[in-house]
Amino acid sequence: MIYRSPFQDIDLPARPLDEYILEGAVERGAHPALVDAASGRTITYAELAELVGSVAAGLADAGLKPGEVLAVYSPNSLFYPVACLAAARAGAAVTLVNALATAKDLARQLQDAEARILFTVSALLPTVREAGAGTVREVFVLDADEHHRSIGDLARSKGARPAADAARGSADTALLPYSSGTSGAPKGVVLTHGNVTANIAQMSHALEVTPDHRVLAVLPFFHAYGFSTLIGVTLRSGATLVVLPRFDLAGFLDVLTGQRITHALVAPPIALALAKHPLVEGRDFSSIRQLLSAAAPLKPELAEMVHRRIGVPVVQAYGMTELSPGAHVPPRGQTPPPGSVGKPLPSTECRLVSPDHGRDVAPGEEGELWVRGPQVMRGYLGRPTDTAEVVDEDGWLHTGDLARVDEDGWFFISDRVKELIKYKGYQVLPGELEAVLLTHPGVADAAVVGVTDEDGMETPRAYVVAAPGPGDGTALTAEAVMEYVAARVAPYKKVRSVVFLDALPRSNAGKILRRELRNPAARAVS
Repeated sequence: MIYRSPFQDIDLPARPLDEYILEGAVERGAHPALVDAASGRTITYAELAELVGSVAAGLADAGLKPGEVLAVYSPNSLFYPVACLAAARAGAAVTLVNALATAKDLARQLQDAEARILFTVSALLPTVREAGAGTVREVFVLDADEHHRSIGDLARSKGARPAADAARGSADTALLPYSSGTSGAPKGVVLTHGNVTANIAQMSHALEVTPDHRVLAVLPFFHAYGFSTLIGVTLRSGATLVVLPRFDLAGFLDVLTGQRITHALVAPPIALALAKHPLVEGRDFSSIRQLLSAAAPLKPELAEMVHRRIGVPVVQAYGMTELSPGAHVPPRGQTPPPGSVGKPLPSTECRLVSPDHGRDVAPGEEGELWVRGPQVMRGYLGRPTDTAEVVDEDGWLHTGDLARVDEDGWFFISDRVKELIKYKGYQVLPGELEAVLLTHPGVADAAVVGVTDEDGMETPRAYVVAAPGPGDGTALTAEAVMEYVAARVAPYKKVRSVVFLDALPRSNAGKILRRELRNPAARAVS
């Protein structure tokens, strides 16, 4: 069956991305749009609107043509949104590059996207030089460097400003982030102006963000979740975006509690730190109304631990890069049940389909989540076969995630379809075991994957990061971990082996990199 959004369908925006986000910016005048968390430097809404227009003129004067691609390779900064919105104003698409990308990764993305201009910061110029010029004609910096022109130089250009509606239709590419999709190597995800503005409108309808709010931008802008929710929803709503270039717990807590933050978007590793790290003790979180977690699954037990410790509710949303990126959020004014990612956004439909027989499952049963709506990507850049494997002829995007829906319409994400462990014919969800492990006071972090034993049978293995010990010489043992889990799950779900690590391999979005854990050469059994 088809599950439809509880919200009324919305009128889809008909304006380009930059115009839609900045609507009303001039009228907001001196209201702060962007604040650098470290220096306090502020860009007002009037200044932001002026900067986008002048930098767009500079980019056009530098030879950037409508339909070309501009790359941004940078950590969060005050001028990151300016660069992206100015590129859109100039008629270009923006490819978002992970600030942790190696020279090889950067070169591959610039070449695949055919980027003509690159924005970066001076600290990353050595990596840019190692990557080589490729298709890039010129490199600009968002800060300052004696050998490269800066975004400030572009803003001082005397060139003509591109017309507001020049060469940018709803079907034109706005963003080109890279994603591994449901599997495989990173691919360019083609998100149109129509895709991204629709998703911003969808999320703005469901989330309560107003000009009175101060939103902390610690999640990376180069992630689709960070871009659309932080830059898109926050600036469209007229709120103030407080920009943190990188995450370190002490600095994050100082900003979160010291700068009157009302909303913070986090990933599960940050939630884990809030739940367990001693630096959190004694802080005043009274200004914060909500923590929203997405980008990777958040265990309900962990969300409850955070709520109990700091007194702030933690809710989840769901999406993926191919969905611009949002599909589900908790509706404003409603309290979701523990573990729920909310309900479908306006103008969004969902199905739950059995991975085994391809038919819709019964209500309450688990199936692969399929999503259809205006936020579904146009496709993977230059990869029609890969696109057809993910988006079918009827427009359904097959997410690769197992989900269920309860009788009140709340959705729950269980795990990746391909992460299921089959133990003696029984299905074991890694996420369920990870949730149990995280309740152990001696476990700081945990992941579970399926490994093949000597008999060729797949069994659950836990990878555990131990919390600091009590100082009495005792240490957490593999036997203690397995006994703890065994006392709390069905017999077929028990963890059969344990490996202790100093840290789990995670993506920048906080997702556990299970493929690295499965590498037998890299992980020894404890």
